Amino acid sequence: MNSYTAKQLANLLQQEDPKINLRTIRYYTQIGMLPPLELVGNKRVYTDLHMHYCRAILTLTRTGETLASIQEKFQQLSVEEIEKIGGQLHLYQPSRILANETLQISEDVMLTLSPNISAERRQKVIDSVSQALRGDHP
Repeated sequence: MNSYTAKQLANLLQQEDPKINLRTIRYYTQIGMLPPLELVGNKRVYTDLHMHYCRAILTLTRTGETLASIQEKFQQLSVEEIEKIGGQLHLYQPSRILANETLQISEDVMLTLSPNISAERRQKVIDSVSQALRGDHP
């Protein structure tokens, strides 16, 4: 497992979100959003686990979640689930959201399509997903 100083962790995360900084990392640590720091030798360090938590926080804040609600959710999630959420951060890049079209197919299914897809193919994808949700067979 990799270990990082707060500054190193902030620098790595800035590549994914320029708004995150050292102060943000320290704040998340102070309010208990991140797990306790690991002790390596005589130093307290951040690890890959902290990186996953930070990425999950960034992902969820981009969906409109508050820090309080995220902290509450984290208490109910496994590390694997938090890592999975953090792995979706790239889907919530502002340029990607603005460029793509997101359609709600049902209460449980949302579909995001690139504008590069033809109108005909777009409709086929929507129809196929809708049929699959209804249980229809082609």
